Amino acid sequence: MLKTLLPAGAIALCLASCSTMKPVVFNRQSSPQAATDKKEPKFLDIESDNSTIEVNREVKSSGTRKDNSDYSSSSRDVEKASSLQSKYAHLLNTEAEQVQNMPLYQSIDEWYGTPYKYGGSTKNGIDCSAFVQTIFASAFAISLPRTAREQYGVTRHISRTELQEGDLLFFNTQGGISHVGIYLQNNKFVHASVTGVTISDMFEPYYVRHFVAAGRVDKKASAFENSRASIAK
Repeated sequence: MLKTLLPAGAIALCLASCSTMKPVVFNRQSSPQAATDKKEPKFLDIESDNSTIEVNREVKSSGTRKDNSDYSSSSRDVEKASSLQSKYAHLLNTEAEQVQNMPLYQSIDEWYGTPYKYGGSTKNGIDCSAFVQTIFASAFAISLPRTAREQYGVTRHISRTELQEGDLLFFNTQGGISHVGIYLQNNKFVHASVTGVTISDMFEPYYVRHFVAAGRVDKKASAFENSRASIAK
């Protein structure tokens, strides 16, 4: 009889022990360690963060932070430059990173696609030498003579292997120096052709046949030539 009762009593004792241990094992909310680990919400200490208050005041009063006052315009400029780089990288068959002279490409872009007009110098129509003259004035602040022949006269003539961005290419299309364009890179040049202001490859058969010389503009030479021309008048 005692042997029968002993196992039953042991089972009852075990069941009672498990039920009392259960809250300790599974109820983490009641654990002192869990209460210690629980993070309290942090609040801004207004007294100790006066710089944040001043920034907020600036934003409310002016709508922008002082140190970021030009942020919006700068972002637009960067976006515009990036778009321009992509456009001309495609036209020049090169990488966007190679399109660096933004004043030059911005000036070109203002005239790109303008129709050709002999003797013209406006957005309604422009000829090759007027286009070169306009780009040099806006991108390089250099004053060039009006005609292709005169522009040829104020350049230092160089080999095609020496060409750099901004050099001039001269062609004989109608007798003598009758056409001019601005070298860019990757054998490409921009000019006012009969189809309008566009970019062409200098090694296209037509331009190879009519090529005369390449020239580099020197500021002093162009200034001297222009002053001499004005005196002669």
